[in-house]
Amino acid sequence: MSKRFAMKLSTPEHAAPADAIARKSLPPVICYPVTTLPRPDLAAYRASWAGAEKIGEVIVPPRDGACFHVKAGQFFRISSIEGAQVGDLNLWSADLSERFYSGKTRALHGTHLSSGDRFWSSLPSLRPMATIIDDSLDWYGVDPDGGSVHDVIGTRCDPYTHALLSDGGQYHHCCHSNLTRALAAETGMSLAEAETQVHDVFNIFMCTGFTRDTGQYFMKASPVRPGDYMDIFAEIDLLGALSACPGGDCSSEHSSDSAACYPLKVEIFAASEPPRGWEPSARNSYDRSHGL
Repeated sequence: MSKRFAMKLSTPEHAAPADAIARKSLPPVICYPVTTLPRPDLAAYRASWAGAEKIGEVIVPPRDGACFHVKAGQFFRISSIEGAQVGDLNLWSADLSERFYSGKTRALHGTHLSSGDRFWSSLPSLRPMATIIDDSLDWYGVDPDGGSVHDVIGTRCDPYTHALLSDGGQYHHCCHSNLTRALAAETGMSLAEAETQVHDVFNIFMCTGFTRDTGQYFMKASPVRPGDYMDIFAEIDLLGALSACPGGDCSSEHSSDSAACYPLKVEIFAASEPPRGWEPSARNSYDRSHGL
């Protein structure tokens, strides 16, 4: 493989045109202005959460995955319990007809999510699946490297990319495989069937960004510590799968048996009263005629 394809060129091959500065000076335009997008009433969500009682718990083992169920109107908390550990989250509607759409979530909310942001479902439903109501790492913000926590830009570590970059190496505890095994075990699907349902993830607790010189996706040591958490409200009936990434805190590598890895905990809570004025989210109102 030539260096051209192995990495981005450090110097351009073509001379800049006379109006290069003018072209570069044009202002950016936000693709999807969200001023008309209804914002969740966090005060109402949190008031409901304050009276919620724990009804279930799942421990996700290190370098492995596990599934959990949450009904519409319930809450779930994902937390670090023993050491710095990141997780890869997939969400589906309970009937598997919808899945988390990380690309559209990123387009609407940005590269990293926190309180008040939502997980949007795949087309044609495109509706809120869940809403983040609290994030103990919201203090982190954006660091000097441009890194931030909880991203929707990474895809998930997977055995195919590992094989590609390691001259055919075989590794079976990447997050993609962890999620595949967990979904197969939960639903009775074959591994082949389950793998087609696994999708781009929400990287909870992971610290990531893009390098300023080459624009490459980077990771760095997560600031997560035992006791850190994210609280999420289910807008529809959900099936979730969470992988405790084999990279641990992702300070050095993923797809690794050498990184220190720890379990993650998922707790399910039911409130005595739903948030004030809340109703399960409706499917997208587009008529699906596509101009015909």
